Amino acid sequence: MRIFHILILALAMTGCSGRTAADSTTANETVQTATNASTADVPAFSADSAYRNIERQVAMGFRTPGSEGHARCGQFISSELARYGADTVIQQKATVTTHRGKQITATNILGRFNTSAPRRILIAAHYDTRPWADEDPDKTNHTSPIAGANDGGSGVGVALELARLVGAQSPQIGVDFLFTDAEDSGAHDDAAETQNTWCLGSQYWAEYNPYTPADRPVFGIVLDMVGGKDALFYREYFSEHIAPVINRKIWETASHLGIDRFINEARGAVTDDHIYITASGIPCIDIIECANPATGSFPPYWHTTSDNMDIISHDTLLDVGRVITHVIYTEKP
Repeated sequence: MRIFHILILALAMTGCSGRTAADSTTANETVQTATNASTADVPAFSADSAYRNIERQVAMGFRTPGSEGHARCGQFISSELARYGADTVIQQKATVTTHRGKQITATNILGRFNTSAPRRILIAAHYDTRPWADEDPDKTNHTSPIAGANDGGSGVGVALELARLVGAQSPQIGVDFLFTDAEDSGAHDDAAETQNTWCLGSQYWAEYNPYTPADRPVFGIVLDMVGGKDALFYREYFSEHIAPVINRKIWETASHLGIDRFINEARGAVTDDHIYITASGIPCIDIIECANPATGSFPPYWHTTSDNMDIISHDTLLDVGRVITHVIYTEKP
């Protein structure tokens, strides 16, 4: 994913999907608020389990598309979804071209739980890691891949723990888990025309996904960089225009739970998978760390060799996991 200057991409919300912010808001007027719902049947999210999921990914090595670690990670995700009792696990393969002109094979993975439920939501995270540490302060590292503990690993770690909970205790709704590929191979510059060099897997998925209007999730949540120490989460700028009702639902749930790292202000404009998932007809928001509220920028280890297990926090994983668990289990059919 990448940060955008808001003025540069003010029109990006309609450019990829043809839908206006007003259209998306209308589509989400039926989204429920969890704060007044009973929490008696909400299972306990395990930060330890999420942390172990991240450790296992990092131990596989770099998960750049085409690498051995990437293949192992895709198999790990698919096997965990099956082990947790997903009704279906789909691997969608696509040949995509990076901004450097290299063709790569991307594999999106979708696990669907409780497919008979009439109401569904989608949880998404990317599992690939950036091939170049081009934000590293040491320029000799700019051609090296990153470990991606937070950027790549944390979203997957939380999503897999959520899948384990859903498999063990079915909520009243259906939940689909989408793990996107080739998210993090885009061009680092401020040019609007390079927006579509990111999120190559979700761009393909937006065009070729298994849903019909009858079984399409009513909303989606992208989890990206959700494990960093002392992380703060603001209402991401594009999400606020795509689906403000979903944003309000998330941040009100966090407030209800007494979790103060979810700051109820809009900051930062990010091109991420939520843009393209929304283009598929599923209004989607992005939960992503914002390190500097004044600029909306990412933390200093972003796209550097320092994105390793040292910066992963059990507390952050627990807070994010509790919020999304409550959203899932208080959603009514």
